[in-house]
Amino acid sequence: MNQAVQKHSGNSANLDSMLPQWRQWDTDHVWHPFTPMTAYARESPPMIVSGEGFYLQDAAGKRYLDGISALWCNVHGYQVPQLDAAIVDQLGKIAHTTFLGGTSPAAIELAHELAQRTPGDLNHVFYSDAGATAVEAALKIAVQYHVQKKPRGEKRTTFIRLDGAYHGDTLGSVSIGRIDAFHQPFDDLLFKTITVPSPVLYRIPEGHNEQSWINHCYDSVKQVFAKHSDEVAAFVIEPLVQGAAGIQVHTPFYLEFIREITKEYGIPLIADEVAVGFGKTGTLFACEQEEVVPDIMCLAKGITGGYLPLAATVVTDEIYSAFLGESEEGRTFFHGHTYTGNALACAVSLASLKLIDENNVLDNVAAISSHLQERLDEISDFPEVGEIRQKGVMVGIELVADKENKTPYDPALRIGHQVTLAARKRGVIVRPLGDVIVLMPAIAMPVEQIDELCDAVFEAIEEVCA
Repeated sequence: MNQAVQKHSGNSANLDSMLPQWRQWDTDHVWHPFTPMTAYARESPPMIVSGEGFYLQDAAGKRYLDGISALWCNVHGYQVPQLDAAIVDQLGKIAHTTFLGGTSPAAIELAHELAQRTPGDLNHVFYSDAGATAVEAALKIAVQYHVQKKPRGEKRTTFIRLDGAYHGDTLGSVSIGRIDAFHQPFDDLLFKTITVPSPVLYRIPEGHNEQSWINHCYDSVKQVFAKHSDEVAAFVIEPLVQGAAGIQVHTPFYLEFIREITKEYGIPLIADEVAVGFGKTGTLFACEQEEVVPDIMCLAKGITGGYLPLAATVVTDEIYSAFLGESEEGRTFFHGHTYTGNALACAVSLASLKLIDENNVLDNVAAISSHLQERLDEISDFPEVGEIRQKGVMVGIELVADKENKTPYDPALRIGHQVTLAARKRGVIVRPLGDVIVLMPAIAMPVEQIDELCDAVFEAIEEVCA
């Protein structure tokens, strides 16, 4: 038994004796997210009991390299002394107290840090606990902003979204990020949105070439604004990359274009940086790469270094000012969460931001992104690799049955899932989005472990698809 496993989970005999019971209880009582539970119960997935560096250990003593950064949120690895110490230090003071009518030093300091680091005048931080709740708050803020803005308020409840967008699983975030496979049963519960085409180039609709399709994407936005601008509350976008759509990377300067047209029509831009923020695209925030300052920015995942649930909805001075006034004026944002501004989460977030600076982690992103690109070139000619999409450390490898015709595999084969199982046998954990294999290493991961990740995934693709 691995010493690290024993250290964190008791003695080996106790672990071995409990494994069958835990497996049974897992099957009997635990409902896992985004998981076909019947298939899950047959596969004996790893039961993770500890982590160290960028590796995870399961109850059987097997070690795995984490190739998806704990679902896109881990930044510095596991058992990071500075992050552990920040939590212990805060725990010695207070773990949590209500943020309604009160405040705490950790939450204040983190809000100040976020205001300093986010672009432009994004100076006001509303805390929640997950990406979806950050987006949900943003939607409500946008609607209430229009009602209360000066000199004259108005009611606007329509949002513009991109085709294939995903912004979370609460009903508001589903409304602006519908993916049929996830959300079709809830159609009747969702509010009105206007969908514009996504500026990506792998599967171009019939009748278009690359240039005509991009022109169509831009023209569609212009037409929507010309026709509906007086009813639109906000335009919502995942900057540069649509994550859950299969790591779909937008053509350059699309975000800049969206910012220009939203400004022209006076419509707020909501940038959902939950997945792309905190370094994954190469800059701390993806918006920086096209010098865009949104009106509202949603943050989560990497904000705590992957340690605790926390999210933030950050707004500009203009948006915030619409909510200011005496209590009898009714400008209050009546929205919140029990664990808003949790002190432990804020304390570890501050420590994570400090580590990003001290360890030059953004420089490491550049190094490992470049190395990833070099390694990915090795499989670009594989007959089953339809397209490789990459932005920073965000990678999607789309597997297809027919490369020339871009024909997908039969979904019943679960090719993407089979590849992840084959990678797991090789000591690497990744997850698919359908038949898109996602690589999302922690941004502080060393280059040599990028090689370990690529070796295992490339071998797994060859094993399954050959």
